[in-house]
Amino acid sequence: MKDKRKILIISILAVIVIALSSIGIYYWYQNTYYISTDDARVSADLVSVIPQIQGKLLEQDAEEGDTVSKDEILARQEMSGLPDTSVDKSLIRSPIDGIIVKKQGTVGEMWGPSQTMFILIDPDKMYISANIEETKLGKIRVGQKVNVTIDEYSSKKFTGKVKSVGEAANSALSMLPASTSGTFTKVVQRIPIKISLDKFNNKILPGTNADIKIHVK
Repeated sequence: MKDKRKILIISILAVIVIALSSIGIYYWYQNTYYISTDDARVSADLVSVIPQIQGKLLEQDAEEGDTVSKDEILARQEMSGLPDTSVDKSLIRSPIDGIIVKKQGTVGEMWGPSQTMFILIDPDKMYISANIEETKLGKIRVGQKVNVTIDEYSSKKFTGKVKSVGEAANSALSMLPASTSGTFTKVVQRIPIKISLDKFNNKILPGTNADIKIHVK
């Protein structure tokens, strides 16, 4: 009876040791070969469209979500006091092939060169922006493969590559003033990186959350 109990205890201890060892090996492998973070999101370069002249908005032919072509007319303004040869200045055109993600203005309002009427993105140039802890930055190189999971498509896996690594920590780019008190708390800084996505067929939305795993070995 004692021998059976001894064997049982040894077996239980062996299982615990194996389980703990497996967990340790798993985390060692993940930390050695990958850098992961959920501080990431889908991004796109925003292109602002502003009027060239001051004038009343006469027509607005585009809506949010519309796909537009470069030089396509999006809106038209009144040409008060301008010669007929300046008609093109009253036309508000798309500067790129893209999608309208924000539209402002109502027909009849006055608009001028300091106001943004449309914001566009190029859906073919979407990327992932992520923030990596400074202590892990030494392992990251441009061109490394990245696995991406986007919350909008939780079951869909994407791939990409590290496109660029930021030249300054996020805190250095902040407009907030640094603390001048006598108390100092060291905080791990985060560095922005940009990840280009490989070809994908899904329509992903800028600003949606993502998880990334960078292959560092």
